[in-house]
Amino acid sequence: MNAYQPRTDDMQFVLSRVLNAPAQLQALPAFAEVDADLMQQVLDEAGKFVGEVIAPLNRDGDEIGAQWAGGAVTMPPGFKAAYRSFWQSGWPALASSTQDGGQGLPSVLEAMLYEMLSAANHGWTMAPGLLHGAYECIKHHASDELKALYLEKVATGEWLATMCLTEPHAGSDLGLARTKAVPLADGTYAVSGTKIFISGGEHDLSDNIVHLVLARLPDAPPGPKGLSLFLVPKFYPDGSRSRVHCDRIEEKMGLHGSPTCVMRFDEAVSSIVGEPGKGLGAMFVMMNAARLHVALQGIGLLDAAWQKADAYAQERRQMRAPGKGKSAGEADLIGEHPAMRRILDTQRAWVDAGRVLAYRTALELDLIKHSQDADTQAAAQCWCALVTPVMKSVFTHQAFHGGSDCLQVFGGHGYVREWGIEQIVRDARVAMIYEGTNEIQAIDLLVRKVLADGGTGMNALLDTIVADLPQGAQASTAAAARIETLRAVTEQIVKTAPQDAALAFRVADDYLRAVALVLMDWAWLRIEAGVDADTPNADARWRAPAKALRSWVLPEFQMRTFIIVQQCTAAAAAA
Repeated sequence: MNAYQPRTDDMQFVLSRVLNAPAQLQALPAFAEVDADLMQQVLDEAGKFVGEVIAPLNRDGDEIGAQWAGGAVTMPPGFKAAYRSFWQSGWPALASSTQDGGQGLPSVLEAMLYEMLSAANHGWTMAPGLLHGAYECIKHHASDELKALYLEKVATGEWLATMCLTEPHAGSDLGLARTKAVPLADGTYAVSGTKIFISGGEHDLSDNIVHLVLARLPDAPPGPKGLSLFLVPKFYPDGSRSRVHCDRIEEKMGLHGSPTCVMRFDEAVSSIVGEPGKGLGAMFVMMNAARLHVALQGIGLLDAAWQKADAYAQERRQMRAPGKGKSAGEADLIGEHPAMRRILDTQRAWVDAGRVLAYRTALELDLIKHSQDADTQAAAQCWCALVTPVMKSVFTHQAFHGGSDCLQVFGGHGYVREWGIEQIVRDARVAMIYEGTNEIQAIDLLVRKVLADGGTGMNALLDTIVADLPQGAQASTAAAARIETLRAVTEQIVKTAPQDAALAFRVADDYLRAVALVLMDWAWLRIEAGVDADTPNADARWRAPAKALRSWVLPEFQMRTFIIVQQCTAAAAAA
């Protein structure tokens, strides 16, 4: 019960039956040869690798953890060998371009792989978790000289990478960063400063580590527009080591298998990535890619928690379940008790909705890259811009809170280490914080995106969802009504926000949750449309979570929109 096992049949159902991904991808010239059989083969092999190689290391990763001594970090037993097998088997390079040493496969396969990896061993997965973002950052912003030295090594995963943003005094407000970069005579720069919370800043998994560092040039203006991006490797091409030091690793609530490092740059020789003063824009390529993967971490961790709780509920007997009509003294499986069924079916509803939204977003990323139609690309950009912060926020929130609900299924046994469920709760908590806290995701959605264009993009997204609702079903009618309510609430915020500068910030979380519930409703309507008479075990597997969604999850929409309307009304009255 302690080791997560990927259930690729469920994932494949969402990919093929719900999203019709193979047909969509084959319509793109870049993926003309990527059919359903190939995608299934990749998924099955990924599941086998994750289940047999990565999942068994999870407990040692937590209990032994990464160890720091004299500036060097030794990873937990088995981590190094597993990572070498991982990159040599080509897994980090699934979606990288073939020109860069990758396999050129769709982004959705990479997304599904990282969902499984996060569920199996979140600590280990933190090491390769930033590779995709670093690859995109170097590919789109680095000079040809830097690409020649680093792009293929990062694309294939032979070298790991970091994202060095946060400083002791500068967390979410990166404009406060003080790390300096001084130009040198040969065109390079000497970077000096301290960065904290650097995942994988030092380790023994790969022969080199590529640090992407935000720093400020001597003549740079204050604030975020004064930041530039620099590449500092652990080792230079001539084999010499850079002046980058790991001063310590943090003692954390969870993620013990991932070293969270304090990194000191002591006039470390670096190369600029992109243009001076535009470092934050280049880094956002990496951060936006990371946010989808953090959402996938939430989905994977919640699935891992559900797997443990469901297995326990099928073994443990306690009391008689209501309505069973058995004689006194007999005990039923706790999975038959309504309170436990509510927990289990609700968490499964979240996992499946998350998969639909995450896989759809990964498909949209491929449309942005490979579609030859401008309107299709624009619609895909709109989807990714609006849906990514929603997913990052709600699914990391649910991984922690839903994981805690799964722990509740175990009763007292869940609170002890034996069953492994408490580790998931501890590991999941950080995902609500990093890559932009969930509060910042809500502000990004409402203030920076919805209000910025007067709700035009959100209405376009809602139009897309309405057009994709199954026709005739009563649930579709209810979904359409919620969508119209969301439109009206959006319009009310747009009209009222100019009268109260703080209004949008107060209701941003409520607004994001309302959007998430509309998206989850749509996702489950698509799932139900994919279920037919030939679908195995349809009632227990798909219809029970669908019922739980409508009974226990969607009613939150009324509460969230009520709060927003109440706040808008009060703001208008006070203006």
